[in-house]
Amino acid sequence: MAAKKATPRKSSSHRKPSRPSSRRVPGGPLPTIGEYLIRRLRDYGIEHVFGIPGDFVLSFYAMMERSPLHVIGATREDCAGFAADAYARVHGMGAVCVTYCVGGLSLCNSIAGAYAEKSPVIVISGAPGVDERRSDPLLHHRVRDFNTQRDVFEKITVASASLDDPLTAFREIDRCLAAAHRFKRPVYLELPRDRVHTRGVYPHQPGVESVVSDQAALREALAEAENLINSCQRPVIIAGVEMHRFGLGAEVVRLAEKNGIPMCATLLGKSVVGEKHPLYLGIYEGAMCRDHVRKFVEASDCMILLGTFLTDIDLGIYTANIDPGKCIYVTSETLQIRHHFFHDVLLSDFVAGLVRADLHPPRRPLPAHPATPPVHYEPHPKAKLTTARLFARINDLLDENMVVVTDVGDCLFAAADLAIYRDTEFLSPAYYTSMGFAVPASIGAQFGNHKLRPIVLVGDGAFQMTCLELSTALRHGFNPIVFVLNNKGYGTERFLCDGPFNDILNWNYHRLPELLGGGEGFEVHTEGELEAALAAATLNLNTPSLLNIHLDPHDISPTLMRLAKTLAKRI
Repeated sequence: MAAKKATPRKSSSHRKPSRPSSRRVPGGPLPTIGEYLIRRLRDYGIEHVFGIPGDFVLSFYAMMERSPLHVIGATREDCAGFAADAYARVHGMGAVCVTYCVGGLSLCNSIAGAYAEKSPVIVISGAPGVDERRSDPLLHHRVRDFNTQRDVFEKITVASASLDDPLTAFREIDRCLAAAHRFKRPVYLELPRDRVHTRGVYPHQPGVESVVSDQAALREALAEAENLINSCQRPVIIAGVEMHRFGLGAEVVRLAEKNGIPMCATLLGKSVVGEKHPLYLGIYEGAMCRDHVRKFVEASDCMILLGTFLTDIDLGIYTANIDPGKCIYVTSETLQIRHHFFHDVLLSDFVAGLVRADLHPPRRPLPAHPATPPVHYEPHPKAKLTTARLFARINDLLDENMVVVTDVGDCLFAAADLAIYRDTEFLSPAYYTSMGFAVPASIGAQFGNHKLRPIVLVGDGAFQMTCLELSTALRHGFNPIVFVLNNKGYGTERFLCDGPFNDILNWNYHRLPELLGGGEGFEVHTEGELEAALAAATLNLNTPSLLNIHLDPHDISPTLMRLAKTLAKRI
């Protein structure tokens, strides 16, 4: 594939990145490796770096503190990684900085999730100095040898480099950051502590690298796609997460509006288009989605899958019915039209070509369906709260100034039915499905866009893993509203295979603000108590609000119930 300039691009929902000059002052000193790395992070629009300091990275931390970057301390390295991941999803690219091995290896799970779900996070790790390694000493934090941590991260990042040589360090920084931008996946940079202040040995300008489509392949792919769409009777667009990652959500809407094609989204891609749009159907996830959406999508004779990951979660645990012979399937890595594959075609070029194409598919009316959840929620004050009623109330609560950040489990499945106003307003680990994502991710989301107030949905099991990151929200004056779905255990796993191993200790979650020294906590059993808690929480604009939502251990969402009915028929 030929090269094209790898300048950072953002969707309209992202802030425009600052572009400070990477040239040195004539006659001035050459930049150090640490200074150049900070400069290039800012070139890509990064304003905040999450992490925890340690002795092998302290000198770089001190350098960041003197720079325009804002350093955000977390309570744990994996939490810093989740925060950087969410920041990247909202802001365009994120960064996390930790110490060697005990910090870096603690970060692996959250970076693996960012890799799986295509979130461009720059991992910066300190390391023992080059000079102090020469006699192969048993330095603290070392595991097997000095390359162990980098070997691990090579498996969960798209590019990696050790910045140990001033002859190559500047080019390696450019290469890795360009890879993160191009592939929307994490990269790893290891910075020995005695190289932070090492100056370059010759003047360096940022590298220029680029990728262009094979024009012949692009023309043939568009021609075949146009023929399939124009000869079909029941087209539908299924938009995936890559439409957000590559800033193409507006193009999806243009394609749908220009040609009157109904559109839906996958669970991982939820909020890639505004869910109030008149052509929007809802989430398609096989048997887990609403019946009218499932029937409409699966009756289609032309499915246009744009930036969609066909994962088992998106396919409703393999209950989806998608015929490849009726599909146009394009991602940043694959382009398949029916059973034909095309190579070296950029996702953005193909989508733009579809928007320009002379398409005239038949106009297909959207299915009629009851309004669910109800448009106007009416509480029954003494009624015991259920998952279905809770999410109906949350749906009524949401407005365009909120971002929903959900953890995994039934809170994720139930959230599929929420109505999200526009893109970047729904964040979840819907493919990698790591527990503990939501609370730290809400921190990254609010740093990524201060105008959005997080609505955090998390099960009690996941909350127990990373809940103390609320102290970071409190420290920075953030105001998430956290719903802890307290069913005294791992609810989704009970649904799959019940047993005492799914039970956890019941905490007084609503009293956590007392421990942290700020915020408000509420204990909720009934719909009336939920109303009172929400009234107070929405008015609390300066600190976190935590709602301890007591649910029956065997209560599940309508989404999970739909899946259960389908699987029961198969079994």
